Amino acid sequence: MFRKQKLRKEFDHRLIDLMGNIKKDWDQKSEMLRMSYEPDDELKYRMQLSKAKYVFLFKEAKKRKLSIKDQ
Repeated sequence: MFRKQKLRKEFDHRLIDLMGNIKKDWDQKSEMLRMSYEPDDELKYRMQLSKAKYVFLFKEAKKRKLSIKDQ
């Protein structure tokens, strides 16, 4: 039982770290898109992909009842 809790905690930390990285990527692409004179379609798609990844991870974190404050 202890091993299961330890693994869950480890993967919860990984999930939160991954969420932070994906959020940073999404913000970066959004800022690039906002600052560009002629928005590139590929950049739009990459930004939307980053957003979709973040939303997916956010839903998973919510399902696991994770809180960043606990970390």
